[in-house]
Amino acid sequence: MANVLLEVTGLQKSFGGVAALSNGQFCLEANSVHALCGGNGAGKSTFLSIVMGIQARDKGRILINGNKVEFTNPSEALAAGVSIIEQELSPVPAMSVAENMFLGREPIARFGRVDFKKMNANAQENLDKLGFSIKATDLMMDLTVAKMQLVEIAKALSYNSQIIIMDEPTSALGESEAERLFSAISTLKKQGKGIVYVSHRLSEIFQISDAYTVFRNGQYVDSGYIKDSSRDDLIQKIVGSALSKEKISNHVTTENKMLSVKGLMADSGVKNIDFTVHKGEILGLYGLMGSGRTEIFERLFGLSNNKGGDIFIQGNKVNISSPKAAIELGMALVTEDRKGSGLNMSADIRSNICLANLQQYGFGGALNNIISTKKESQSSKKMIDLFSIRTTNDKLGVSSLSGGNQQKVVLGKWFLTSPTILLLDEPTRGVDVGAKREIYTMMSKFAAQGGTIIMVSSEIDEVIDIADRVIVMREGEISGEVDKQNLTPELLVNLAT
Repeated sequence: MANVLLEVTGLQKSFGGVAALSNGQFCLEANSVHALCGGNGAGKSTFLSIVMGIQARDKGRILINGNKVEFTNPSEALAAGVSIIEQELSPVPAMSVAENMFLGREPIARFGRVDFKKMNANAQENLDKLGFSIKATDLMMDLTVAKMQLVEIAKALSYNSQIIIMDEPTSALGESEAERLFSAISTLKKQGKGIVYVSHRLSEIFQISDAYTVFRNGQYVDSGYIKDSSRDDLIQKIVGSALSKEKISNHVTTENKMLSVKGLMADSGVKNIDFTVHKGEILGLYGLMGSGRTEIFERLFGLSNNKGGDIFIQGNKVNISSPKAAIELGMALVTEDRKGSGLNMSADIRSNICLANLQQYGFGGALNNIISTKKESQSSKKMIDLFSIRTTNDKLGVSSLSGGNQQKVVLGKWFLTSPTILLLDEPTRGVDVGAKREIYTMMSKFAAQGGTIIMVSSEIDEVIDIADRVIVMREGEISGEVDKQNLTPELLVNLAT
């Protein structure tokens, strides 16, 4: 066996008597990328938080370079050469990129003052090494979710750790940005470092990983080398059975125009956008980060100012100046950042599901500010059943759910508004293969019932499998349109770049 950097055996952790992890095992070798695989709720996050000293373990042993460690906080893990790129972003919005990257370890100049010049230079050097077009002096609040993710990656790598944990590092990235990250990972491997790589994107795992370990229901399932495994074998280990092969797309696009835009202008230089989407159609919007996909959604949903162009719904010109106006016209928007803008993370499941439809739960008249909990409960249960949200109680905090179930809560929230047009921005970001398939099936059923979907996705396989037609964006403009029969990865990448 090659030089072992990290060895974990018999790791156990329970919360309130419920086992979140009962047999965590893992072995990371130097010069390698080891994928930690498993569905939402498999125990991966608990495992990683214990390794990083964020949570205390109940039982088990952790060895780093052959030495037993007992981390009680992340600082001790960092000092021992272990760093993490977390899936959930937690920036300080009002601070600069450099301040976020070196928070708590700022270079000090004379008289104990922060050496901002040195800090900015160091941050910019780390960003430039990775090929990220971000300025160290930019404020975090001015960055997109994808760019915030890039900053987190640069921050983690700036520690120069021997063991680097990457938890869904590409969940907000496009193909181009992901390739830059993969190039950086290759360099790190050559330097003798070990990467613990967590991703629901199996294509990434087979592209960059050397080995894998699978967790399921808090239990260690299997380990092996990627070269000795196949996609179907790995899926079966992750979900516990072979993934059903039944056809997902069972909808038929009609000739009835549902939504049209002409000469649409939006933020970030988006201009001259013309397209039409029909009833029963799933239209894909593909492009690299910053190409203008999300900005189109924000303009359609009344989240940004009207900068020009016309919007038509069923042939009628409409003015969408606010989300309220968009909802009244039958639109719903699932944002790319479910925890930042899709959910109220401090509230329970029921409150989140009913959030976009509160007017339906008032008693009416002078008491319309009083909510009927009975009506809320009925609606919540309906959506929990419809989307198979795994929970024992709709009054549990939404933060307690897995990523896939949180995404289903977001979808349930919007389905309660009875939409006719769904705007889905990265609808399967950070969810496992089983939950992805459930979401795809929901999308197809919605379209089969006459609904219209516009989907933004950074995953080429997802776009090709689900979309009936794809519009490709590049630098704020449409660079091409491709129908289902002609969709290929090469064509989409060529149009996007």
